[in-house]
Amino acid sequence: QVQLVESGGGLVQSGGSLRLSCAASGSIFSIYAMGWYRQAPGKQRELVAAITRGLRTNYADGVKGRFTISRDNAKNTVYLQMNNLKPEDTAVYYCYIGKSTIVTSPPDSWGQGTQVTVSS
Repeated sequence: QVQLVESGGGLVQSGGSLRLSCAASGSIFSIYAMGWYRQAPGKQRELVAAITRGLRTNYADGVKGRFTISRDNAKNTVYLQMNNLKPEDTAVYYCYIGKSTIVTSPPDSWGQGTQVTVSS
C-alpha cells in the first residue's frame, strides 16, 4: 500500500512563491511516474505537472514557466516549486502516483491534499 503525504501549502500574495512536497512510502515510488493535480471550488480536478523516474516532465499550459516539478528518488519525495503565483492558482493540490512509468500515466493513488490560497 502506497501512502502519500503532502506539505507546504498555505496563503501567499499574488506574485509570491510556495514549494509543495510529497513524501511517499513503499518501493513503488522509485519506479512509477508521479505528479500533482489541483481542484478549485466548483471545478474538476486538473493535472498540474508530472514527472517520471528518468525526470521527464509534463506541465499544464497555464503553469509552464512558473511551476517546476522535481523528484528525489533517494528521499522518496516529489516537489512542486510554484513561482509568480496568481489568484487562479488557488486550489487544493493533490500529489499522486501513477499506474505506470510513463509521464502521462493516470493516477493510481492520491495524497490527502494541501490547500494553496493566493490573494490578489
